[in-house]
Amino acid sequence: MTEPLELSHWIDGQRVAAERPSESLNPSDTREIVARTPDGGVAEVNAAVAAARAAFPAWSEASPEVRSDILDRAGTLVMERREALGRLLSREEGKTLAEGIGETVRAGRVLKYFAGEALRVHGRNLASVRPGVEIQTYRQAVGVFGLITPWNFPIAIPAWKAAPALAFGNTVVMKPAGPTPATAEALVAILHEAGLPNGVLNLVIGRGRVGQAIVDHPDVDGLSFTGSQGVGAGVAAGAVKRQARVQLEMGGKNPLIVLDDADLDRAVQIALDGSFFATGQRCTASSRLIVQDGVHDRFVAALAERVAALRVGDALDPETQMGPAVSEDQMETSYRYIDIATGEGGRVVTGGERLKLEKPGWYVQPTLIAETEAGMRINNEEVFGPVASTIRVRSYEEALEIANGVEFGLSAGIVTQSLKYARDFQRRARAGMVMVNLPTAGVDYHVPFGGSKASSYGPREQGFAAVEFFTQTKTAYSA
Repeated sequence: MTEPLELSHWIDGQRVAAERPSESLNPSDTREIVARTPDGGVAEVNAAVAAARAAFPAWSEASPEVRSDILDRAGTLVMERREALGRLLSREEGKTLAEGIGETVRAGRVLKYFAGEALRVHGRNLASVRPGVEIQTYRQAVGVFGLITPWNFPIAIPAWKAAPALAFGNTVVMKPAGPTPATAEALVAILHEAGLPNGVLNLVIGRGRVGQAIVDHPDVDGLSFTGSQGVGAGVAAGAVKRQARVQLEMGGKNPLIVLDDADLDRAVQIALDGSFFATGQRCTASSRLIVQDGVHDRFVAALAERVAALRVGDALDPETQMGPAVSEDQMETSYRYIDIATGEGGRVVTGGERLKLEKPGWYVQPTLIAETEAGMRINNEEVFGPVASTIRVRSYEEALEIANGVEFGLSAGIVTQSLKYARDFQRRARAGMVMVNLPTAGVDYHVPFGGSKASSYGPREQGFAAVEFFTQTKTAYSA
């Protein structure tokens, strides 16, 4: 086994020595310690915010070319080291090695994209209604941002939050998720290697008290959070209380509608990808499969065959198609919801059994549950695991009503050969992202990301929309 990494906070450009009472375990083999980690608190957050505040004037006033060059170099380094970083990610989070490398490349591309955006911040010149007066609008950095990132994309999401914050001249204090601190720390180290000045990006590793200290700190001007609804509500309340900017991404219960006219093979592949890849631990995963009556039974049978054939195992095994859950709690959540679904009348078509593999790990058997009703808990509460349920419907209108009938609204998909229904679904689906003949999971890094209803709160993330959250507009008059 590989020797455990000894992680540190990053404060004011330096690794900060600290006791390391916590451990990050390999979910594919829980005998292996991936990293030993510090457990920060208020003192570390105060020091990190102070460093970020001190670094803000010089960083925000620096040439955008300086910021662009650093992000571009960091993106190059991430992609050059994609094999090692992807392997670390897979050991720590449980994604297959191919998925881990793919996510790492995505992080590198995000950094390079925002390297370009740093040079494209623009404003407007407008004529005043008063003769002889000119008006200019331009965007300025906001200040210090607190970034609270999740474990399911432990390098991509830290990159897509930090990159725009840094590109537009802000400074950052980041808290990575408890199960995956080593991957986030590796990204922060690369950004410093690329030339990031001291204090511009700070990392504090720890439990919930770290996040709470960031939320409550009066010198943190904005907060970007990805995680659960319950925690997100607390982040929002804390931000509003002291009038800080806030941006929340809080999951989904994403529908995939399959109509009678769908290409069956394509529909099955789309559902398999959206529901089960990355162990179903994606906020955009297809957890509700809403299938029209004429194709329902054939679809369920064909999908069940593909699900049953998925090879579950060690994330680093090249034969593995689905890795373990990230933690024991996440594993148990999946099995608990399987029990809830069957208790309410659902039928397990395939899966549902506890896996016993050669290595001790948090493995979940991919599970397909049929004969569920829209009102069941399995169709309203986020499982965040490799568990999908099917709902039989008679018509497109019934399918759309059910798709829209939950509190979440992140991603929604439809599989059909009908242009009429595809276009109607794009307009009427109550979701921030809509997919036609594509998996609900899988989005590009250069376009806005976010949902509606309880899935998201505040401005969109990623792409050209990121400038709205990470800058403020100033209007200047002159005569």
